[in-house]
Amino acid sequence: MFSHIGMPEILVILVVVLLLFGAKRLPEIGSSMGKGIREFKKSINDMNRSVTEIEQDERAELPRERPAPLTEREEEARPEPKRLLG
Repeated sequence: MFSHIGMPEILVILVVVLLLFGAKRLPEIGSSMGKGIREFKKSINDMNRSVTEIEQDERAELPRERPAPLTEREEEARPEPKRLLG
């Protein structure tokens, strides 16, 4: 979408922003945008960490099921594995 924006277009946008907000207001806007981005990244990282912890806790709580040993009939009914060599 923005692949066709060149240096002249960026300069025009910056001049318009400067005219709209003024030179005194631009640093305030920049710092508040930076704080907002940092806070957003922090909340995303916290959410990812909590999801990972929940997944690990759920895995730890799951009982590990072992297959039941085969009965004699089931063992007899099981076919002999095919041998590929010799």
